[in-house]
Amino acid sequence: MINAYSSTIIAVPVDQVWDRVRDFNGLPNWHPAATDSKIEPGRNNGELGCVRNFALTDGSGRIRETLLAISNPDRSLTYDMLPGGPLPFVNYVAKMKFTPITDRNETFAEWWADFEAGDGDEPKWKAFVSDDVFIGGFRALEASFG
Repeated sequence: MINAYSSTIIAVPVDQVWDRVRDFNGLPNWHPAATDSKIEPGRNNGELGCVRNFALTDGSGRIRETLLAISNPDRSLTYDMLPGGPLPFVNYVAKMKFTPITDRNETFAEWWADFEAGDGDEPKWKAFVSDDVFIGGFRALEASFG
């Protein structure tokens, strides 16, 4: 089992960060790897069990993720990645959490995932998720505020 974890400080107030991230279908608005996202029929955006289906900007395919939990008081959301996409991940479950840094009016951001690598290359995929997906996403999220 791979345990990927990243954290950072985002120099934006936590409520602004959370407003952007809690839009489950809004990933392409801030993450550089995502484009052309849609919520699949059957559930509304932000409703537990809704599935976002987005294309990767590198053209390698689409990823489908299910919203498993969301908490506005905790500013957190949990999702899984459904099988069949371009990444060899099995049993992928991730959580994002955003906490206020009160003395600076900034945000402490955390993102972690537990999963298995279907191709067995655990070091490669742990680094990819921790650095490219999570840290790259956090940097782009902060930059999305101008």
